[in-house]
Amino acid sequence: MKISRHWKQLAAAVVTVGALTTTAVGPAVAGGPDVVALYNSAQHHFTNGNDDAGRADLRTLIAAEPHDAEALSLQAIWSHYAGDAGAVHDAMHRLGAVDPGMAAGTAHVLHAVTAAAATLPNPLPALVGPQTGIVVLGYGLLPDGTPRPELENRLTAAWLQAIAAPFSPVVVTGGNPSNGVTEAEAMRRWLVDRGLPNERIHVEDRAGSTVQNALFSTRLLRDLGATSAVVVTSPNHIRRAVADFIVAGTAVVGATTSLDELVSQLPPPSRSAQRGIYLDATRTFQLATSR
Repeated sequence: MKISRHWKQLAAAVVTVGALTTTAVGPAVAGGPDVVALYNSAQHHFTNGNDDAGRADLRTLIAAEPHDAEALSLQAIWSHYAGDAGAVHDAMHRLGAVDPGMAAGTAHVLHAVTAAAATLPNPLPALVGPQTGIVVLGYGLLPDGTPRPELENRLTAAWLQAIAAPFSPVVVTGGNPSNGVTEAEAMRRWLVDRGLPNERIHVEDRAGSTVQNALFSTRLLRDLGATSAVVVTSPNHIRRAVADFIVAGTAVVGATTSLDELVSQLPPPSRSAQRGIYLDATRTFQLATSR
């Protein structure tokens, strides 16, 4: 069994997405609980919305293997979702003693989900400079490889943002090809057809999820010398995307959306509506979904 070790740089308050290292964890004591099965069961429960059962599995796991950093991190994150401040403090205290780097990364996840929940979808473009990238998240294409109306809404918001910030690089992110055309390529064509210089647009065409949008675009932004981003997507998707980008290591300075369905997304999300934010954040943090 392996435990992911990452985000060591966070102990120095520098957020980076780096290579993961691993540390072996010893087998369960004979006759004791199967910690691998407990971890997998907990993740299954979290994925399916039974958070109390997932946290119970983790408590049993941690009692048997108190140095399991991933289990401690998950316990802190899902206790935070449950509003159990005592359990968050206990898990973070234990995690800090076991793996300070993981503890710092977990604290960053908690910051990200809190910031994302408080984010307001904004149809107005932000005024930013060349160190801030504009990142447009893809959406499934029509069978002929052209954008669906939902994606055109995102692209319109991105085009307005690009006009308002003429020196910012534009990143289009999304794989999932249709008729041989990726989401990113379809977005590039749409923006070029409306006057954006092709050399200003940077294509990330591998991502198949919001988590991958955030991880892959963060690496591309760094290659471009950008230290922050305006994230552009649909109003009902913006909070999850903001959390993922923050966890991935990108400072989000704008959350630009289309006007479509904007009003319905302005109120803060309910606790149940935040589940997807937490679930995605753990995946962006690259906690193992199973062992």
